[in-house]
Amino acid sequence: VLGAILIFALVSSNQKFIAKSYVSEGEISAIIVNVADREVEVSQSADDKIHIDFYESEKEYYNISVSENNELVLSLEQNKSFLDYFGTKPSKTYRKIYLQVPKGILQNIEITTTNERIALNNVSVNGNISLNSNGGNIDFNSLSAGKEVKLSAKNGNINGSIVGKWDDFTISCTVKKGECNLPSYKDGGDKTLTAECNNGNINIEFENIMTS
Repeated sequence: VLGAILIFALVSSNQKFIAKSYVSEGEISAIIVNVADREVEVSQSADDKIHIDFYESEKEYYNISVSENNELVLSLEQNKSFLDYFGTKPSKTYRKIYLQVPKGILQNIEITTTNERIALNNVSVNGNISLNSNGGNIDFNSLSAGKEVKLSAKNGNINGSIVGKWDDFTISCTVKKGECNLPSYKDGGDKTLTAECNNGNINIEFENIMTS
């Protein structure tokens, strides 16, 4: 079931873009984002719902659906002619997705994009987090997953902090044309951290947060 969408008109130099806001309804178990040439910024929502803010035009728009397994899927659709692929891209403002997710309720988050950055701040899931950027950085702060964190970047860096102790994770890192502050492999953890970087650096720290 799709939530309410609020519409406001904005005009670009070559396309008319519209700002839209999506709010989830009902139970959502996971989020899957599959886009191209879009920056994706994820933060914690103030309620138990998922909020998405984005811009779209008649030529570049999003398909938002909820599967039978309660997975919210967001994908970029394009209705362009051959000539539309030449010239300048739309403003960076229109090529950004703001996603807010509830803390510790979702099972999985999966985000894939190209040529842009993925950024997460204080995001927590019970299962797995998978982030893939081909042509942009992956940045995160206080990232928390119950089972697995999987990160992949090409022509970009992977930087951030993960909630947990070093000993909590089995680690596997692969770097080509870059540097990494973690070992290529370490076992013994109940959780899994996998990081792959081609033509970029990996710098990941662990946050051992004590709770009362």
